[in-house]
Amino acid sequence: MNDTTPNIAAIVREKLLSRTGAERVVMGSRMFDVARTIALASFPSGLSEIETKRRLCERLYADEVDVEAYIQHLVQSKTHVKR
Repeated sequence: MNDTTPNIAAIVREKLLSRTGAERVVMGSRMFDVARTIALASFPSGLSEIETKRRLCERLYADEVDVEAYIQHLVQSKTHVKR
């Protein structure tokens, strides 16, 4: 759905493109942080760290990431950490 008029879309695009690359990166990073915070707030309490990361990966990346491979990597990384 797109309920933005072409005139307003052009204004928004112009304002966005007038920012430096660094400013746009910061904006994207902040938007990601907000999306992550909202997703985390929707999860039930008491999840393990691995389950939280699994759900977050599924929510944010869907089919773009092999979630099981990601979880397997996390588990293997935790068991091979040198202390």
